Amino acid sequence: MTKVGVIGAAGTMGSLACGWVQEANGLELVAQITEHNSIEELAGADVAIDFTHPGVVMDHVAWCIDHGMHLVVGTSGFTDERLATIEKELGSDPAVGVFVVPNFSIGAVLMMRFAAEAARFFESVEIVELHHPTKLDAPSGTSIRTAQLVAAARASAGLDAMPDATSDDPVGARGATVDGVPVHSVRVRGLVAHQEVILGSVGETLTIRHDMPDRVAAMTAVVESIRYVVHHPGLTVGLEPALGLA
Repeated sequence: MTKVGVIGAAGTMGSLACGWVQEANGLELVAQITEHNSIEELAGADVAIDFTHPGVVMDHVAWCIDHGMHLVVGTSGFTDERLATIEKELGSDPAVGVFVVPNFSIGAVLMMRFAAEAARFFESVEIVELHHPTKLDAPSGTSIRTAQLVAAARASAGLDAMPDATSDDPVGARGATVDGVPVHSVRVRGLVAHQEVILGSVGETLTIRHDMPDRVAAMTAVVESIRYVVHHPGLTVGLEPALGLA
């Protein structure tokens, strides 16, 4: 049995994960960490999974690495700098795995893959991510990951910078940019997790959209990620390897 601890167990994703771990073959839920518990209560777990927030997640990563515990991270806010910090903490011969997953939805992973494939054929690409208003971070981890994949695909295809004549934007209406790709965040009551990638060239546009109105869609991949990380030391980013899509 693989012993699992959930950090952020009182949250929506964390509480769902606890239930799915309890029902999964070969997994045993041994710790449920909330804001009222010490992370030291993870002692004895083989794998931890983090559903907290960007302000504390790096402390949890460091603790798990220091204690020889595999970790699946479902928390947003992972920049290139943060990923580099994790690789440094893991060292050149890592004994544990850290699996950073921007989105556990299989549909979202395919949306990102399709967007990256299409990006090299279009002059313009912009991303709109839409979430509930209680989400703490913006832009979402999924939109950041999508923008990185799109930018890499465009760079490998030798494409020029995207056209944009905007020279006057005093209120920031053009949104953020990630690796040169515009990203826009929407926060509206009634939404859960949604994203669309809009691609365009002269005469046509292509929109790739993913909607996840129920977070239970992510749980199958959460369980698979736990099983994956124990056999893959070092840093892995993105769900694709666990799905055989890398």
